[in-house]
Formats: sequence, structure tokens, C-alpha cells
Amino acid sequence: MQGKESWFPTRDQAYTGVLVDDLCTLGTKEPYRVFTSRAEYRLLLREDNADIRLTPIAHQLGLIDEARWVRFNQKMEAIEQERTRLKQTWAHLQMPNLDELNALLSTPLAREASGEDLIRRPEMSYEKLTQIAPFAPAIEDKQAAEQVEIAIKYQGYIEHQYNEIERHKRHENTQIPPEFDYDKVDSLSNEVRAKLMQHRPVSIGQASRISGITPAAISILLVNLKKQGMLKRGEL
Repeated sequence: MQGKESWFPTRDQAYTGVLVDDLCTLGTKEPYRVFTSRAEYRLLLREDNADIRLTPIAHQLGLIDEARWVRFNQKMEAIEQERTRLKQTWAHLQMPNLDELNALLSTPLAREASGEDLIRRPEMSYEKLTQIAPFAPAIEDKQAAEQVEIAIKYQGYIEHQYNEIERHKRHENTQIPPEFDYDKVDSLSNEVRAKLMQHRPVSIGQASRISGITPAAISILLVNLKKQGMLKRGEL
């Protein structure tokens, strides 16, 4: 009615995207249930970041009003500003309240560390750290504060998952030759090898949608396709 293009969620955007993709590409012989184990990008599909994932899309589709869009952007700005502040605020061995900080750490501070460095420690939380100068005060928005802590503590894992998504998109249509011999891929588990031989996917995209085929297995497939000269230069 609005004259806009149709939209459907992808596997890295929402669990609905996982459901739609599974049913359309794999089919089902029994009632389908959405489990987190079905989503290879479940680290990104958390309930706490649903608004971050989907609000920009809802805005593009005209599904939210301007007031909600303004509130969302204020939240995102608060998250970004707080992360910048924590990166630029440092604890050092000469700080007058060093004992107060060390009381919260499993091992005393041995060298200067930024606020982000400290929050990455398992025993430290954003709430605890922002009670101590020079890291106080905390931001008022509790949801934004939660996103700041999650983004810092799991930064490496989250970045790795985004890299996996980009790699998957690049290889979605990469062809697997019919004669490809899975028995020669020693790094694959017997279960994964059996599933690939049973389904005989014609592309990496199809292989990734087979139940039980992990991103790690896809990476192994790509490496072996390259070894056997079945990938173009620069494709991996």
C-alpha cells in the first residue's frame, strides 16, 4: 500500500528469518519448533538487542512513529558516547582511590587500564566500575548501560560472528562440484560428512542450511574447495 519493496528477515536478523529460511529451503516432516540451536548466529539474536537489530528496518518500512525513532537514536548515541568515554578514561597506579578499585578486582591492577579494559575482566561489571572515580557516573538509561557492558565484554565474539556473516554472504552462491569427494576432507566429522553426502548440496548456501552443518564445517569445506582448485583466486 505504501509502494515500498517487500521485506523479510534474514537468518542473522531474527529467529523468524531462521524459521522462514528453514521451511522454504529444507522443508519439514513434523511440526517445526524454533530453537536457539537452529540459529547459527544466535549470539546476535538476543532479546536484549532486538530493538537495535530491527528498529532501523521498522523505520524504513514506516512501522514506527517519529517519536520512537528519536528515542532509539538517543539511546544509540548514549551507548556510543559512553563507550568512547570508557575507552578514553584510565585507571593508573598513582590514582588516589586505587585500593577501592583493587577491592573489586580478582588481581590488583598491575598497569594502567582503560574503563573498557577493566569491564572485560570477568569479575567487573559496568555497574560496579561506574561507582568509582574517574569512571563515575553511570548513564541513566539502564538498557543502554546493559548494551555498553555486553558490547565490551563480548566484543571479540560479536566481531567474529559478523565476520562469519560477511563470509557467508560472499560464498552463498559458491558452487560445490557434483564430483566433490567429501571422504577426502579429513577434518569433517563423520556425522557432517554423512549429511553432506546424503543431501549433496550444489552450493555453499545450501550446505549451510542443512541441519547440523556448522559454520566451522563450512569453513573446512571452503578451505578444501580451494585446495582442490575449485575456488577462484581471492574467493576464500
